[in-house]
Amino acid sequence: MLRETVQQPRMTEPAPPHAPLLDYYSSSSERSDFVRNLFNRTAGSYDRINAAFALGSGAWYRRRALRQAGLAPGARMLDVAIGTGLVAREAASILGGTQDLIGLDLSEGMLAVARRQLGLTLVQARAEALPFADGSFDFISMGYALRHVADLGALFTEFRRVLRPGGRVVVLEIARPEGRIAQALLRGYMGAVVPAVSRLSGSGSATLMRYYWDTIEACVPPAEILAQLGGAGLEQVGCATELGMMRAYTARCAA
Repeated sequence: MLRETVQQPRMTEPAPPHAPLLDYYSSSSERSDFVRNLFNRTAGSYDRINAAFALGSGAWYRRRALRQAGLAPGARMLDVAIGTGLVAREAASILGGTQDLIGLDLSEGMLAVARRQLGLTLVQARAEALPFADGSFDFISMGYALRHVADLGALFTEFRRVLRPGGRVVVLEIARPEGRIAQALLRGYMGAVVPAVSRLSGSGSATLMRYYWDTIEACVPPAEILAQLGGAGLEQVGCATELGMMRAYTARCAA
C-alpha cells in the first residue's frame, strides 16, 4: 500500500474533476441533469452490477477504509453521494447502527433504494451545497462519486464547513493506473467487458458503465485532488493507494 501526503495553498478557481464529456451531453451545463437521470434509471440494478466492477472495492475494503480514516462508534457521520448505501452499510456496522448516520444524494432513484435497504435519514441535495449547519459532523465519506461533481474546490470547502474541529474525511475513488499495460487492461475491462455484462441488467446500465470508465480516464490526476483538499483548508491530507488504482483520500479539519 502506497501513501502520499501534500500541503497546498488555498485555491479559488473552479476545479471540475474532468473536462466535459460531450459524447453524453451537449454542454457542461447539462452534465448534472444527465448524471442525475442516468443514476435514476439505473438505481434498481446498480447493486447487481456493482460486483462486476468492484475491482477490490467490496464491503471489506470499504469497511477497512472507514476504520483507517478514523471512523469509530459515537461519531456523527454524513455519507455524501450515498447511492444505494454501499459505503453507509459498512459505516453502520462500525457505528453500531444508523442513528448517527445521514445519507445525501442528488438522485431520488438512488435515495429510494437506500431508504428501502437501510432505513436511515436521507437528504436530496447537491454535494457542493450541503444543507447543514457549520460543524454538524465528525466524519464525512464519499464513495466513488467524486468524478460526478461540478467543482472539487466547492465540494471540499463544504466538507470543511460542516465538519466539527478535528473531524475527518475519506473519499474513495478509482484512478487511472500509471503504467500503459495496466491502463490498457483496465480500459478493456471497464470500457468493454463490464458494459457488455451490464446490458443484461438493462435500464441504461451499459451506458452507466461506459460513462463510469470515461470519467475515470478523463479525471484530473490524484495530485490535483490532494491539492484541492489542502486548498479548501483541510489538513493532514493524504492518499492511500492499492493495486495502483484504488484510492482512499483522507483529510482532517483543524482542531
